Amino acid sequence: MARIARWTAAAAAALLVAGCSGSSGSDGDESKDDGRPPAAAPSDTTGLPASLTSQKLDWEGCKATETGPAPGGDWRCATLKVPLDWSKPTGETIGIALIRSESSGSSDERIGSLLFNFGGPGGSGVDYLPPYGPTFAELHKRYDLVSWDPRGVAASEGVRCRDNKEIQKAESVDTTPDTSAEETTFLKDAADFGKGCQESAGKLMDHVSTTDTARDMDLMRHVLGDQKMHYFGISYGTELGGVYAHLFPKNVGRLLLDAVVDPSAGTVGHAKNQAKGFQRALEDYLKSTGQDPQEGSQKIVDLLKRIDSEPLPTASGRDLTQQLALTGVIYPLYSKSSWPALTSALEAAEDGDGTELLAQADGYNDRDASGRYGTTTHSQRVISCLDDKERPTPEEAKALLPEFRKISPVFGDSMGWDTAGWCHDWPVAGQYETAEVSAPGAEPVLVVGNTGDPATPYEGARKMADELGKGVGVQLTWKGEGHGAYGSGSDCVDSTVNDYLLDGKVPDDGKVCE
Repeated sequence: MARIARWTAAAAAALLVAGCSGSSGSDGDESKDDGRPPAAAPSDTTGLPASLTSQKLDWEGCKATETGPAPGGDWRCATLKVPLDWSKPTGETIGIALIRSESSGSSDERIGSLLFNFGGPGGSGVDYLPPYGPTFAELHKRYDLVSWDPRGVAASEGVRCRDNKEIQKAESVDTTPDTSAEETTFLKDAADFGKGCQESAGKLMDHVSTTDTARDMDLMRHVLGDQKMHYFGISYGTELGGVYAHLFPKNVGRLLLDAVVDPSAGTVGHAKNQAKGFQRALEDYLKSTGQDPQEGSQKIVDLLKRIDSEPLPTASGRDLTQQLALTGVIYPLYSKSSWPALTSALEAAEDGDGTELLAQADGYNDRDASGRYGTTTHSQRVISCLDDKERPTPEEAKALLPEFRKISPVFGDSMGWDTAGWCHDWPVAGQYETAEVSAPGAEPVLVVGNTGDPATPYEGARKMADELGKGVGVQLTWKGEGHGAYGSGSDCVDSTVNDYLLDGKVPDDGKVCE
């Protein structure tokens, strides 16, 4: 079973396909960072031991990871020590993997570090920042580009809940059960996944929350030598940025939140938002092909029902199940540039060949040609289930299905059932109903919403701006398609964001880029 993620590799690619433009100023006055902490320690490190606050990062050439080769060039990697349990800062520590490329401009223009989180939760910043470094060339002139693998992710004590054979076997589980036997299998699979996570994560299972990572970020800021946190958060990274602003409002510098998660939504609210967002994106896609959205949606529903009864064959010899087919529809909706691939895959499936939809699903599920799966969805589940306190029962989920089907005839069933299955019988309790992001006293935070965003619907941007607080949350709207706005082809968005990050120019709240 795979949740409709708040981040995928496709989402990151869609968000960062275009180069950026914008002018740079000369108001940066911080010296080149050499890994030493600043002479005058910033606030909010009181009570932390010197072994943490005075640590010097040992930047070395990056090594190859499980998912890719070493980035080379001027990328350097290091490990930051952070407390396993932030309530016991002098206790056991774990390592957080960082990656950095120092600013390409002159030292007198340098502003500081710009931290990136590409979302998920579960996305590896160490893997994803280097390929998109050229996209941030303008920002790179005045910032060190920095990212990291959050705790529980990839090189930072990454969690793997199942092996590759177990993951592939679980793809045959019906995640929209029609019988009591299918429901039992669905829930047992969910519970078994949680047990596997517990075995892999051990005591870390209780300490991978968004709040834990936000605290890691502030220690990271301090050790990097920055008085203020400058941050670029995408998708789930916007929730992380909002939580950081709430915990450390005085340390907020220039925070950019793009593809915004609605902080006022809990488990059911997020599922409804995504059902709405993906249905909206699907209808926009159908209109672009000349189809009536209602008729086109029903055609896909009928196709999925046929596949549920009889999975489609593929060139690989694997069957395309209903869940894999649905995932194959979802993946191309993250980027308008992938819509032609969706058309081809649907046409092939209608002709009885599931190969193309399976390839789309494998891309989303991070499965390579050798049958190896990435761990993004493992980390995502461990982190989100520790965050999310709201856990509907199967009976409650079934009662919600009519509403979900009304929101989305294509995606409603899957997302409705997911509210119960995602954290079913999870080994640890969730921490909060909704994320707290109010940040009174913080500097203005720029929140960017895209009207056609499928995974984090546009309405969430206004919710985030409002909850950050008056004078803090500033919304920028782009009338576009795909997951995220920056780097997606709008000069208006790119220049507005660059002016904010490079020169501190805050646009009017409510500015719209056509």
